[in-house]
Amino acid sequence: MPIQTLTRSIGGFALSIAIFMFASPAHAKWNYLRTGNAEDSTAQPKSGYALMGGGAKQDPAFLWLCQRTNGGDFLVLSARDDDAYMKKVNDEINVICPLNSVATLSFSDREDSSDPKVLQIIDHAESIYLAGGDQSDYVRFWQDTPVQEALNRHIASGKPLGGLSAGLAIMGQFSFDSMIDTIHSPEALANPYGNKVTLARDFLNIPLLADTITDTHFAKRDRMGRLLVFMARILQDNWAQQVRAVAVDENAALLLETTGSGTVAGEGHVYFLEADQKPALCAYRQPLTFSRIGVQRVAIGKTFDLKKWRGEADTYSLSVKDAVVQASPSSHAIY
Repeated sequence: MPIQTLTRSIGGFALSIAIFMFASPAHAKWNYLRTGNAEDSTAQPKSGYALMGGGAKQDPAFLWLCQRTNGGDFLVLSARDDDAYMKKVNDEINVICPLNSVATLSFSDREDSSDPKVLQIIDHAESIYLAGGDQSDYVRFWQDTPVQEALNRHIASGKPLGGLSAGLAIMGQFSFDSMIDTIHSPEALANPYGNKVTLARDFLNIPLLADTITDTHFAKRDRMGRLLVFMARILQDNWAQQVRAVAVDENAALLLETTGSGTVAGEGHVYFLEADQKPALCAYRQPLTFSRIGVQRVAIGKTFDLKKWRGEADTYSLSVKDAVVQASPSSHAIY
């Protein structure tokens, strides 16, 4: 097991961190890099979920997630097989808070998800963070595999879990899996059953996110229209009688207790949407018509209770007619 020492100057102090580079078995494609103590911690973590909307300014969410780890072992799951990236992630998290270890486990093949060593690494982590990237990789590599089961064991045991961008996209019961490519709002609104509107369900079992779809980089990438299409499809296809959405702005995060109480941190807003009636028109190559979608927009520092579905919010409603999204009252923007 090769060991390197990384020294970094922080606020005038030199920080030395041992890096343990574990080679995966010859037949496997996964890669694992662990920084810190090679021995697993026996710390008792505190439950909670960090729903991170993407972007580089996520220190408040990482600090919250690290604190929940309670000095234990923090595991990053990724599909980005890049040693430089893995070292960078481990180092940055170690700087934010002291931990027994920080490790990055990177997947590049579905077969990796049946490796007993991979499952052992996941099971021993006090906290897990699902990194950004391409959520289609996570669905292809993990869904209906032992890794999916291990992640749900982690959740059921009350250990903390975070996800950023693509990682957040797979945290709801429903997700846009981007299996063909991403899709933008105008294209989705014009054709709700276009081949790029690909949805998945029942990947992670987070009770607070049942009947819920998540979205990321929200206002900056103008994703309201496509999210309404996803919600319309879920209702139209009878996946749920009522659908909710949690959409997080870039550089914002929802820090969520298992009681249902969440606080918005970072920059921007978090949007909570709800609809319980099927769209008037949701069909192949037909512009979407969909109404009575309730929205609650929550600012930084404000709270929202997912169980009660209300909080310190700016409340308005949305409708879509012939692929055009409108807000009510009419003086309100859609964001």
